[in-house]
Amino acid sequence: MDIKREKYLAKLVKKKGNGFIKVITGLRRAGKSYLLRVQFKEHLLQTGVPQENIIEIAFDLQSNSRFLDPDVFANYAAEKVKGPGPYYFLLDEVQLLPNFEFVLNGLLEYRNADVYVTGSNAKFLSKDIITEFRGRGDEIHIWPLNFSEFMQVYEGDRRDGFDEYALFGGIPLVVLERDEEEKISILKRLFTETYIKDIVGRTKIRNVSELESLLDILSSNIGSLTNPEKLKNTFGSVQNSKITSSTIIKYIDILEDAYLLSSAKRYDVRGKSYISTPMKYYFSDLGLRNARLNFRQQEMPHSMENIVYNELCGRGFNVDVGVVPITEVVDGKQFRKQLEIDFVCNKGSRRYYIQSAFALPDEIKRQQEFKPLQKVNDSFKKIVVTKDAPRPYYNDDGILVMNIYDFLLNENSLEY
Repeated sequence: MDIKREKYLAKLVKKKGNGFIKVITGLRRAGKSYLLRVQFKEHLLQTGVPQENIIEIAFDLQSNSRFLDPDVFANYAAEKVKGPGPYYFLLDEVQLLPNFEFVLNGLLEYRNADVYVTGSNAKFLSKDIITEFRGRGDEIHIWPLNFSEFMQVYEGDRRDGFDEYALFGGIPLVVLERDEEEKISILKRLFTETYIKDIVGRTKIRNVSELESLLDILSSNIGSLTNPEKLKNTFGSVQNSKITSSTIIKYIDILEDAYLLSSAKRYDVRGKSYISTPMKYYFSDLGLRNARLNFRQQEMPHSMENIVYNELCGRGFNVDVGVVPITEVVDGKQFRKQLEIDFVCNKGSRRYYIQSAFALPDEIKRQQEFKPLQKVNDSFKKIVVTKDAPRPYYNDDGILVMNIYDFLLNENSLEY
């Protein structure tokens, strides 16, 4: 069954022939290869590009092992681009090609070549490659399926779909599997046989159990404020470990480089400055997070917050955790406290303040969620996303309230 990744395909089409190397990054098994070698290739063929003008190489296939020699690949590419073109290079898992930065720089010398590559390692493909190309690398980051894409193939209503999505996530291989036991098996295998194995092979980590223990701790605390020192203390009290804060920082960097995790910094809304620590961590896919915990820790409020975070990032926003310092007077005494806004989202000149509130059962909970937004003294839009709100509406303070389904299924939902 075909799951259309229309948003990402449109980005590739828009960048076609722009003189840059298009770098598709993202979590392994998120659908990068399918986007490039099936959907984008299909687009090329449908728009009249001859098959012989499409040079497709997957560097992780045994049949293409000869191309792992940079000289062999360079000579092969030179032979392919002798006509007027344009020629489209679709290169999958290019980080496996030694010295790929230099090889791809060589392809830029061919005016009749248009180059597209995928990779799974942020250190080499999201950061360094842009530097190596001196601004001639163009990144398209792909996430696992969002809820809207998930609902393309889910056979049921959106409420049941959301519960399944929050449990098993959006890895296409998992979504397309119908048997629940097999979904669980696939997710667990992905961790042990793909992600952990890939990380160890790339970073040469010696103490793999420490890395996995950190993953378990972070899995149990998605959406909670933490820092390396606090995590170190958790290791010490629970496992009697002497792991250092610097080692924890290194492990977190590795997990973020593999796109398993994302971090959200705290931002002082009034002081307009970042607070270096603590931070929040979210999983790029909830199914993987749940698999780490053997599906025993289902906390829907935190899961929904993680889903909202991923959706905002997938829409291209820079997402921070908002902090609103206030002063309150109790019994004649002044007390300073910090209110939290789940997400401060920025894209260009646009900004949104968003609370993820699973339920608003009573006035106390409503005040808890609305008060931080009310204390922000600017005119940017303020939004509360909840599980079971009716149709989107604005309250008396001008705060937009909408349910999670309207938020996720409408790409332009923030513009209600």
